[in-house]
Amino acid sequence: MHPAPRVPRPAIVAVTTALLALAVGCAPQPERKAADAPSGSAGGTCAPGELATRTAGKLTVATDEPAYEPWFKDDRPAGGEGYESAVAYAVAERLGYDRSAVVWQSVPFNKAFAPGEKTFDFDINQVSISDERKKAVDFSSGYYDVRQAVLALKGGKAAGATTVAQLRGLKLGAQVGTTSLDYITDVVKPERQPAVYAKNDQAKSALKNGQVDAIVVDLPTAFYITAAEVTDARIVGQFENQGGAPEQFGLVLDKGSALTSCVTDAVDALRENGTLTKIEKRWLSDAVDVPVLK
Repeated sequence: MHPAPRVPRPAIVAVTTALLALAVGCAPQPERKAADAPSGSAGGTCAPGELATRTAGKLTVATDEPAYEPWFKDDRPAGGEGYESAVAYAVAERLGYDRSAVVWQSVPFNKAFAPGEKTFDFDINQVSISDERKKAVDFSSGYYDVRQAVLALKGGKAAGATTVAQLRGLKLGAQVGTTSLDYITDVVKPERQPAVYAKNDQAKSALKNGQVDAIVVDLPTAFYITAAEVTDARIVGQFENQGGAPEQFGLVLDKGSALTSCVTDAVDALRENGTLTKIEKRWLSDAVDVPVLK
C-alpha cells in the first residue's frame, strides 16, 4: 500500500477554520441580554426619534394637575409656554421628537418618584434630585438650579423676619413630599409642627386665611404667587444653599430606564448651548433682590 499523500499544514488550518465557522453559523446562538446593551435606547444609541419609548414614535411626558405658573401657562402643559413646558419640548426636539409626537399625561407629584413602574417616559414637575429619591427612580441631570423662599402676608408675624431663627416660633406650611417641606423641618427646625398640604393651592389658601404665618415654596413660584394670586403677600427671603452642590430639579424616569443616559445627554446639551438660560430668562423672574435668610 502506498502511504497517503501528505497535506501541507497551512491547508489543514484553512479547512479546519472553515468548518468551525460553518458550525458556529449553524449552531443556535445565546440571546443577548438587555443588560449587555449600552444604556440609552433599544439599540444602545440615542438616534433621533428611535429611542425605546413606551409608545413607538411618541414621547410620553408627565406632570401634575393643575400645572402651575410660571412652570406652565394657563394650566396647559402641551401649550409650550412656561418654563417646564418649554424645557420638555426642547428636550423632546433634542431627542428627535417634534411637538406632534409629544403626548402629555397627568401624574400626581408624589407618585412621580414613588417606587413602581412608570407610565411615562419622563416626568417634569419641579422634582428635586436627591439620593433618597434615586433609590426608586432615575433622574436626568439638573435642568434648573433651585432656591427655596419664604412667603408671608404683609404685616403678618413673619413679614419682618431676616434670619432663620426668627421663623422657628412661627406656624409654617408647605406641600407634602417637597424640598420646601424639608427646608422647614431640616433648616428652620420649627418649634411647632409644620402644616403639610397635598397641593400648593391648599398652602396658599391657608396663608390667605391666616392658618399659617408663612409658607415655603421655590422662588419662581413665590414670585408668581405674590404677583398674581396672593397680592397682599411678600417674599420674606430665600434660603442659602445647603451643602456643596446646588439643589436642582431633574427629569424623573423609571428606575433603570434605557432612556436615562439619552435624556441626560439632551439636558446637558441644552445647558451647554445656552438654551436653558434663554428659557429661564423668558419665563422665570430674577432673584437678585431677594434677601438671604441667615
